[in-house]
Amino acid sequence: MRARNYFVGAAFALLAGGMAHSALAQDIKIGEINSYSLLPAFTEPYRKGWQLAVEEINAAGGINGKKLVVISKDDGGKPADAQTAANELVSSEGVAMLTGTFLSNIGLAVSDFANQKKVFFLAAEPLTDAVTWSKGNKYTFRLRPSNYMQAAMLVEAAAKLPAKRWATIAPNYEYGQSAVAVFKKLMSEKRPDIQWVDEQWPPQGKIDAGPVVQAVAAANPEAILNVTFGADLVKLVREGNTRGLFKGREVVSFLTGEPEYLDPLKDETPEGWIVTGYPWYSIKTPEHDAFLKAYQAKYNDYPRLGSIVGYQTIKAAAAILAKAGSTDPEKLITAAEGLSMPSPFGEITFRKIDHQSTLGAFVGKTALKDGKGVMVDSSYKKGSDYLPSDAEVEKLRPKD
Repeated sequence: MRARNYFVGAAFALLAGGMAHSALAQDIKIGEINSYSLLPAFTEPYRKGWQLAVEEINAAGGINGKKLVVISKDDGGKPADAQTAANELVSSEGVAMLTGTFLSNIGLAVSDFANQKKVFFLAAEPLTDAVTWSKGNKYTFRLRPSNYMQAAMLVEAAAKLPAKRWATIAPNYEYGQSAVAVFKKLMSEKRPDIQWVDEQWPPQGKIDAGPVVQAVAAANPEAILNVTFGADLVKLVREGNTRGLFKGREVVSFLTGEPEYLDPLKDETPEGWIVTGYPWYSIKTPEHDAFLKAYQAKYNDYPRLGSIVGYQTIKAAAAILAKAGSTDPEKLITAAEGLSMPSPFGEITFRKIDHQSTLGAFVGKTALKDGKGVMVDSSYKKGSDYLPSDAEVEKLRPKD
């Protein structure tokens, strides 16, 4: 009797295990990698954004009837750790694709892994132009507007300034180097009369703002390009305000209008800087209203730009998987090339020629309101309007 009960119990256990395995087999898994412990100001809202997207996708029936599951890993801001995480996600977790990354050097490391292992990779945040151009590959796509695109948006306003003597301040790694190079190129093409009188390259996350401000002031520029962000930006602004660096000088600044970087400046926010950013409080479109309402209902908080990036990354991944009807990387590539989809900023398309999305950015000026920094006079710039021609891209991007 005991033996019979044992075998009956074992049979039920095997049946239950088989049913569980079958249920798991119906899930589509996406691997997600980001610098959560290093850059929480951006990555925590980013995580909230993609979690909202997963919830909405599964509530609407998943991907062709299959549940979407995101398996997330922290790269700690280290390219080697990001590649290790990517390998674990692919080999151990069996994910259909990789998404995410923040820092440009990490994005390039995961892109290289994806190319070698023939795995689809949707880069969320890394901005260096190399991701889609000089080091681009068939397996890598990018969501956010690149350094080239944001530089072109800023140059449109910067070229109208009377300033001729310019200095630059940027973190000394892939993102900062790429941003300065493309801004200088585009600005000099529009304004061949300007001079570049000083460059400061503090280490990312470790700026010694006093000497940087002192060196720039000694060069006596009429305008400054700033590419620092996060804690480095706070230190630079504080020191620059104290020493009067920004007084009477124009400043053009990548990313500073994003709430995750603008909010920490509080009443120290310098006014009149030309910036890219995300003025969530002044965007009045049906697409953004729907996103804002859903985000605030779930988190009782306002979104940051990271929220948009995380949300749209997973929405895009789901759209690619749904169109492909498969997890085969080659079919995912075919589905993604030329794919258009809605976003909180309006329709976007992943270009076939370089795998860059046409998601745009807002450009405006910094101002103080009720003791905190805001963006004013802002307007949305469509990404498609700030990309080079196909002929130029073909020269920049290696053949697959």
